[in-house]
Amino acid sequence: MPEIERLTQYTPEVGEAVRGLLIELSRSGRDRGEIPKEWFLEVIDSPYHDLILAKNGEQILGMAVVSVTMGAIVRKNVYLEDFVVTSEARGQGIGTLIWDEIIRWGLEKGATDLEFTSGEGREAAWKFYQDKGAEIYKTNFFRKELHGRN
Repeated sequence: MPEIERLTQYTPEVGEAVRGLLIELSRSGRDRGEIPKEWFLEVIDSPYHDLILAKNGEQILGMAVVSVTMGAIVRKNVYLEDFVVTSEARGQGIGTLIWDEIIRWGLEKGATDLEFTSGEGREAAWKFYQDKGAEIYKTNFFRKELHGRN
């Protein structure tokens, strides 16, 4: 049975496994290169971020990156940045194990809601989220790069 854990120690093997999962998550299969060790260390050291891993022994089957966000009205939310299970492990309940840990993590942080986006063409993911009780909001997502001009 796979185990769920929160990353507490960086190893190059974890770095490569997470990189591989992010390539799978990418629609284009794009490899954005090595994830800096410093990123993992920041996540490990922060009380506001975590990397949740599903593992079978040393093999990483899936992951989620979660962060606490804070607003003035709703004090704390959990933001789910990346959530992926290897194609070989899909349909085996790994996603549910990770999902349950995301919820547990958010409750431990005192969050009231879980927020995330899921792009077009991800119908299987949408069904999974709806089956877990997530509600789809009609919204627009904006992104502004923070370097360069205003």
